[in-house]
Amino acid sequence: MSVRKVVLAVAMLAGVFAAPAARAADDPDLIFRKSTVFHWVSPNDKLATYGIDDPVVDGVACHFTVPEKGGFKGWIGVAEEVSDISLACRQVGPIKFKAKFEQGDDVFRQRRSLLFKKMQIVRGCDPKRNVLVYMVYSDRIIEGSPKNSTSTVPIMPWGMSGVPKCSEWVE
Repeated sequence: MSVRKVVLAVAMLAGVFAAPAARAADDPDLIFRKSTVFHWVSPNDKLATYGIDDPVVDGVACHFTVPEKGGFKGWIGVAEEVSDISLACRQVGPIKFKAKFEQGDDVFRQRRSLLFKKMQIVRGCDPKRNVLVYMVYSDRIIEGSPKNSTSTVPIMPWGMSGVPKCSEWVE
């Protein structure tokens, strides 16, 4: 085996083992799980609903539901999860932008298989309507995936605070 192949293999393994540690601080909040397919001996297939706060925009929370494979492969963590993910984002307090952002910036990212698939929630701004737009999608290095879901958050007054314009915060 050539040195280049060994270096590539070591880099891939390091990425696989480092990814869970890097994600740990950004884990979403589990809201609940619901079984969808019963398995006699191994864990059931489930739908799991999670919540996250936008790290750059205070006052916005997103909830997403993902399928979680059961069975023996799901139990030991080698099952490839499907790409069916739903998303809902809402204003939950006064909107405050912490920093400028680019259209399509990542809000949240999570692996959906051991090596090749990940789920991403990204954010954009519709300046004409003063609306934040969130999209969740799953991609795969080899084939990709067209499955996605979109949610919008119109920026509304909250209490006595004014209404910021998202266009002022997009780079």
